[in-house]
Amino acid sequence: MRVITGIARGRKLETLDGLDVRPTTEVVKEAVFSMIHFRLPGARVADIFAGSGQMGIEALSRGAVSTTFVDQSKASLTVVRRNLQSTGLGENAVVRQESAESFLSRTTETFDLIFLDPPYNKGFGEKLLPLLGRALAKDGLVLFEHSRDEDFPEKVGGLKRVKEYRYGKTLITTYTHDIEDAEG
Repeated sequence: MRVITGIARGRKLETLDGLDVRPTTEVVKEAVFSMIHFRLPGARVADIFAGSGQMGIEALSRGAVSTTFVDQSKASLTVVRRNLQSTGLGENAVVRQESAESFLSRTTETFDLIFLDPPYNKGFGEKLLPLLGRALAKDGLVLFEHSRDEDFPEKVGGLKRVKEYRYGKTLITTYTHDIEDAEG
């Protein structure tokens, strides 16, 4: 696993071993960053269920102004910190050991891009989608990676689904604020 492009291009990233770890594939990562490349310069990013931190690190490498990495696993966050150090991108990063639900419920920050890649088929969409609106900046975008077996709603918590992208057994569902709902 490597940083695809930007100032840390080609840097190798560590990941945790084991059956509980499912890093985003290179194909999916490349597709996601192709779709959002114009949003990255100056963006404030949250990488929730950070794992190795590869999505947030890629965003920093491509011009995001900051990334907040959130994971409840101490071992994952140790890997995130090592990856930030090896890429030289730690200056613009915040690392938080906290559950996604707790972070989204308590944060007062807003983010231009929010990446979520929770364990598949564990109900995280149902739990977290209603909380995302308060952490998403006005013109922000949520990118939620999940199994194609999970059905996500068209509208939830002040957000509306923009599009679903299918990559084999993986879906990336994107959400923005539902302006019509807020005005209605």
